Amino acid sequence: MEPDLAACIEACNRAHGVALGMAMNHCLEAGGDHVEPKHFRLMADCAAMCATAADFMLRSSEFHVASCRLCAEVCDACADSCATLDGMEDCVRACRDCAAACRTMAN
Repeated sequence: MEPDLAACIEACNRAHGVALGMAMNHCLEAGGDHVEPKHFRLMADCAAMCATAADFMLRSSEFHVASCRLCAEVCDACADSCATLDGMEDCVRACRDCAAACRTMAN
């Protein structure tokens, strides 16, 4: 497996786990703006898109470039949203790392 591909799959899997875990734990427990519908849906979208992009790459799908491009866009949006809330630094970092790795794969 190419190093960039392996790194991107790893970044996607990490962002998936962090986004899902933080949404279901930190955000639900914090309440308030952390569970505002737009933010909470974005976190769920991010987790799902990261898992999908990793799956596409693992299968050598002909659509993996498109999935990585969309994953980078969703991860950037999630990171921006999380950056406005307390205690979301891990999610911001994981999403930004994933977005960067996905942009590398999409180019």
